[in-house]
Amino acid sequence: MHPSHPPQAYEHKHGVTVPVTAPPENHIPPYTSPAMYAPPQRGLTRWSTGLCHCFDDPGNCLITCICPCITFGQVADIVDRGTCPCVASGIAYGLLLGFTGLGCLYSCLYRSKLRGQYDLEEGPLPDCLVHFCCEPCALCQEYRELKNRGFDMGIGWNANVDRQRRGVMGAPAMGAPVVGGGMTR
Repeated sequence: MHPSHPPQAYEHKHGVTVPVTAPPENHIPPYTSPAMYAPPQRGLTRWSTGLCHCFDDPGNCLITCICPCITFGQVADIVDRGTCPCVASGIAYGLLLGFTGLGCLYSCLYRSKLRGQYDLEEGPLPDCLVHFCCEPCALCQEYRELKNRGFDMGIGWNANVDRQRRGVMGAPAMGAPVVGGGMTR
């Protein structure tokens, strides 16, 4: 039989009374990660798909598993807003991956840029660890995020901007690129 309300003190087997104290409200159990108890940061949004939802876009998943430099180049072109072409980014990533096996060091920088541009939460691990532990899943998630925000990933930044100026929309626009007008009088 257990009492409905715990007593304020329990008597130890040797007759010593031991007071019962509740842990402080901000107490984090020693077997858990502080990140699990961290309050959500205000202003940050969730990713549109999960890290392991690679099969939401099976075509991209297959391409990323066979040749991740293609997916990386497409993501980098959009994140860099056309300043570094898809091909150049993809080749740089491919060379780094081929010679050192550490393409994740390069690609994690783009994940951080992407999160900064769209105020996305960091997730369960820091960006570099996500890329180091699961590079293909991270690249697929970034690709899907941009695609879900209205980008046509196959045509690059400049063509997406051109489509927007002409009023042609591909996928549902959840934040398609906004570019200021050119020269005005």
